Order: sequence, then structure tokens, then C-alpha cells
Amino acid sequence: MIARGVAILLACACPAAATAQGPVAGAPRIAEPLTLAEVLRASARAAPQIVEALARVRQAEGRALSAEGAFDTVFDVDAKSRLLGYYDGTVVDARATRPLTGNGGQLYGGYRVSRGDFPVYEGEGYTNRLGEVKVGGLFALLRDRLVDERRTRRALAAGDVGVARFEATAVAIGVQRRAVDAYQAWVAAALRLAAYRDLLALAENRRGALARQVELGARPNILLTENDQNLVRRRALVVRAEQDLAGAANALSLFYRDVEGRPVVVGAERAPRDAGALGGLSAGRRAAPPTRPDLGTVLARIDQSVARLALARNDLRPRLDLRGELGKEMGEPVLPGLTRSPLEATVGVRFSVPLQNRAAKGRVAEASADVDALRTRERLLREQIGVEVEGIVIALGGSERLADIADEERTLAERLAVAERRRFDLGSSDFFLVNQREETATDARVRLIDAGARVAAARAELAAATADESALGL
Repeated sequence: MIARGVAILLACACPAAATAQGPVAGAPRIAEPLTLAEVLRASARAAPQIVEALARVRQAEGRALSAEGAFDTVFDVDAKSRLLGYYDGTVVDARATRPLTGNGGQLYGGYRVSRGDFPVYEGEGYTNRLGEVKVGGLFALLRDRLVDERRTRRALAAGDVGVARFEATAVAIGVQRRAVDAYQAWVAAALRLAAYRDLLALAENRRGALARQVELGARPNILLTENDQNLVRRRALVVRAEQDLAGAANALSLFYRDVEGRPVVVGAERAPRDAGALGGLSAGRRAAPPTRPDLGTVLARIDQSVARLALARNDLRPRLDLRGELGKEMGEPVLPGLTRSPLEATVGVRFSVPLQNRAAKGRVAEASADVDALRTRERLLREQIGVEVEGIVIALGGSERLADIADEERTLAERLAVAERRRFDLGSSDFFLVNQREETATDARVRLIDAGARVAAARAELAAATADESALGL
């Protein structure tokens, strides 16, 4: 209703522009009006704040990849040879170790081969001709069974990635929200300029008619002077409006950028010609989603604190590890009577229990308090989000009702101005009253533009408060 009213008003006030819409041979091509979708696309692609936030996400992903390195398979070789002395034994021992992702233990496999002589107290250095193969594993049964430091670091790094993504989304929403505001301020400035130019055109057109009537003696010369005074005042309104439009275009350039990311100052020729551009953002009146970025950040922090609490409680448990190993010598024995060919299997356990472990108890208390604090913050934030969204919805409803009233006021004021001009032309009205009617109608038109801008701003605020990424061009 608001956009239709202002569009009709502009069409009535500028009939020449309304009738010159078709292409004319040889005429320069009219620039297409800049749309909100163009601004949002450019801002989402090249706004420095968004680009920086995305770089922070990549940084967090790099840290997460580093944390995954704790589960990499490690291959190492240990070689030792006696260069001097009675014995000349040489041993080469190669092993590959793979940490378990679901347990605090590990699996390993190795190969060892030796040549030469070893002292009797190093009898284990001997292997058969083709060497020895071993496979084994270590399994945590109590401490480190469900959680350990490696898995906790990986979970914390994954949480950092989630936090960085939520923060990047929050930054993007904030940037797009400001881009919408900048665009709508520019559109409103252009519409106000058009209104004041139309008001100036009325006085300029009237001056010619008044000058002829003064020459014929039908009107006193003072009316011409008074009209000139109105011309000067109305020109000042146009100059101020032009200045406001230039300032709004300059502010908009912070968000509207070219393909290389450089700010672009939009010319006045690309300004929308009606108030429909103020309704370009459609934000539904819905509740805030549970994954709003600021709330998602708090939830990710809670998950990280829960992981730290689980690790601290893990450190309070006794350690009970199970070890198992299989070994097989291959080939002929290197010494007569030294037979190591049968398959060997060993099993062992390790048990330890902390007696005081005050460090772990302190970490449990710290992590538990952090979880409680974050959950309290989460509850408060949910309440604040609900109140914030409801407040914006209330403000939006009020702004829409006020805009409807402003549209009705503009219609009545314009009707009175047209009727007063007709009476003036017929000599039934005075010059002061017709000017007052025209300026009142223009003021009502400007108030309608301002009311439409407030509605658009409330819709943008609602889209940001409910994290409506599609409405914000994300």
C-alpha cells in the first residue's frame, strides 16, 4: 500500500517521466535502478569483515587438522651397529604405530633383523636369518577408555571450528544488516530529493504564469517577489536533499563493491524511481531459530567445557591397561641350538591408582563451574532473544500502521493541494494558501517516505534477529 501510494504520487507529479518510458532511437541507454539484491550479493562476496571472518574459519579448520595429527600412523626405524670392540652385532628395528580413535590405546607392528655377534647379556639381539615380525596392541580398560587427551583435543578443535563458523555467520548477518540500512537510506534520500524537486518545479512553472499576469496587470508585482522567495527556499531544500543523497551513496559504497572488491559510489541515475525498493526485503514474522549465531556459539562453548570436564574426571580414574603381542621368527637360526621359530604370544596388564590427585580434582571443579556458568548464559540468551524478537515484531506492526496513516495523510494533502491550485488559477484563492497546501502535501509525501524507511528498517532488524540468511542474501 505504501509503495503503491508513493509510486502513484511520483507518476502524477512527473507526467513527463511517466510518458517517456519507451526507448527512443539515438537516445542514451537509461541506467537500470540499483536493487537491494545486487548490494547484498556484492557485500556478501567482498565485504572485508566477511572475508576476514571466513579466513578465521579456515584458521580454525587448520588447527582441527593439526589435532587430527595425534591419530596419524607413525613409522620409525632404529638401527644400531657396534663399530669397535670384540662384538660386531648390528640390529635394525622398524615399527609402525597407529593410535586407536575409540580407545586410549594403540596398535603396532614391527620387523627386526640382526647380523653379527652379541654379548650373552644381549641375547635378545639375535634374530633368525629372515628376522622377526611382531604385532601387538595396548588397550585402556579404565582411564582413557572413553576419553583421553588426544580425543579431547580433537573435540575442542572441532568446537573451535564451530565457534568460528558461528562467529563468521554473526559477522555476515551484521554486515548485511548494515548494507540493507545503507541501501534503504540511499533510496529514501533519492525519493526525498524527487519530492523536493517536484515542489521546486511547481514554483518554477508558476513563475512564468505569474510573470505574464503581472505584465498584464492582473496580479500585483508582490506575488512575483513572494514566488521568487519560495523558489529560493525550495532550491535550498533540493540542495540539502542532493547533499543527503551524495552522503548516502558514499556510505553505501562501503558495501556495494565491484568484482575486485573496491567500493563503488553509485550515481543518482541508478536510484530507484518509486518506493517499491524500500520493500525489497521480506522478513517473515517467525521466532528466532535455536541455531542463531550467538546462541550457537554459547552451545559450542558448552560442548567444549563438557569435554574438558569429562577429561578431568577421566584423570581421577585408576589406570588399567591390557597389552598383547604376537611374535614370529623367520628363517634359519643364526646360532646352533638357538631356536626361536615357534610363534610367541604374550599378555600383560598395568595397574596404577592416584592417591591424592588434587590437580585433577581442581580441573573437575573448574570445568564444572564453567559448564554451569555457560548454561546460565544460554538460558539468559534464549530469554533475551525471545524478548528482542517480540519487541521487533511489535515495532514492525506499529511502523506499518503508522505508514498506512501517513499514506492516507499524503493522499488527502495532495488532494487539497491540487484543489487549491485549481482555485488559485481561477482567482478564488490567495498565493499564501496555495503555497502552504503544496508544502504540506510535500511534507506528507516525505513523511510517507520516512515511514516506509522505518518499516524497511524494522524488517531488516527482524531478519537479523531471526538469522534469516536467505532474506539477507547469505
